Amino acid sequence: KVSGAVHDIALRSGKSIEIGNLRVALGECRYPVANPVGDAFAHLNIQNVDTNDTVFKGWMIASSPALNPLEHARYDVWVLRCAMAETSGE
Repeated sequence: KVSGAVHDIALRSGKSIEIGNLRVALGECRYPVANPVGDAFAHLNIQNVDTNDTVFKGWMIASSPALNPLEHARYDVWVLRCAMAETSGE
């Protein structure tokens, strides 16, 4: 927010990454079965690294980031999409 810098970060389900003083953990990412390139729903757990306090825990929706946002003075976290694993049997 402060610098205006934007970074897209890919994160696999069950993994976490530290961004500044936040640890962002992705529990799972889902999308509508009928429209896999459509809306993404991600369950995130975001903690302050210094205090281990949870600053956000819940679902974020790619098409409606303001519906359930992270409230933080320095950072915005938005879900963009779910990356789908290859399912080809070839």
